[in-house]
Amino acid sequence: MIRIMAITDEYELLPQVSLEDLKDNPNIFWYWVDFNEPTEEEALLLETHFQFHPLAIEDCFHLLQRPKVDHYEDINFFVVHALNPISLAAEEVDLFWGNQFIVTFHLFPCGEIDDAWNRMTEQSKLREKGHAYAAYLVMDKLVDEYFPSVYQIEDQLNEIEAQGKGESIHELMNQVFEIRTRLLKLRKTIIPMRDLFYRIISTDKIDGIKSHMVYFTDVYDHLLKLSELIESNRDMTADIRDSYISLNSNRMNEIMKTLTVITTIFMPLTFLAGIYGMNFQNMPELSWHWGYFICLLVMFGIGLGMYGWFRKKGWFD
Repeated sequence: MIRIMAITDEYELLPQVSLEDLKDNPNIFWYWVDFNEPTEEEALLLETHFQFHPLAIEDCFHLLQRPKVDHYEDINFFVVHALNPISLAAEEVDLFWGNQFIVTFHLFPCGEIDDAWNRMTEQSKLREKGHAYAAYLVMDKLVDEYFPSVYQIEDQLNEIEAQGKGESIHELMNQVFEIRTRLLKLRKTIIPMRDLFYRIISTDKIDGIKSHMVYFTDVYDHLLKLSELIESNRDMTADIRDSYISLNSNRMNEIMKTLTVITTIFMPLTFLAGIYGMNFQNMPELSWHWGYFICLLVMFGIGLGMYGWFRKKGWFD
């Protein structure tokens, strides 16, 4: 589907505009053409009608391109990424920025572009700012949709930190590693977008951007904040992982120490029981009247003495 927004010199919308009407129309101040899930026939218009550079057109169909900006004579070509909130996969949105127009191209439904489109059609004050502001609005909406996914992960980490003590170490580790995987997906989208916007605000090759530089700088600031949140959350997952691994190791050490103490105490007792359990004929102690009780008393004394010695050594602290 192709939809067209044409703005007159009085900042009014022209109704029922076709692509042919856009050519050499002195009343049009700027226009926006959106290729929303285009058919093959509609996609050919990028070459036949707009005559964009073949390399830019090729990038529109070879998914998934890294976020970037390419400069072709009088056209600037942007590749930006939308974020699927469920899978956290990046989805490509292509934007052509001309002298008095922008063209957006995407092979999937994009709610962010729909939001930007609706704002431009409903508010005449925004239309006055021209096609550069429309391009900013599209990019700003895409970046704004990164925040809910990042904040959701941050809330999960805070919940794990606050309530994780009642869960098993295996469940916690599974949650932490799942979150790290999601953070990695977000990082692969946000960091390249941050680098792209750094190039945008640092270049002089894009016509009309200087008057809107404050808006694009604001988007860059949002991406800086997002990248910092990603890194801090990754550090938090590493800290949680290390803490629970250390806690698990301490628990294992305590268990092993307890078993070692019990085994060590019973070793001499088992030795005595083994000797007097051999039942040889010439063992004089077997005929003692109080031999059994003396043996038990000796064993009890050995066990109590070893317990006291281990306690003095601090094994039970």
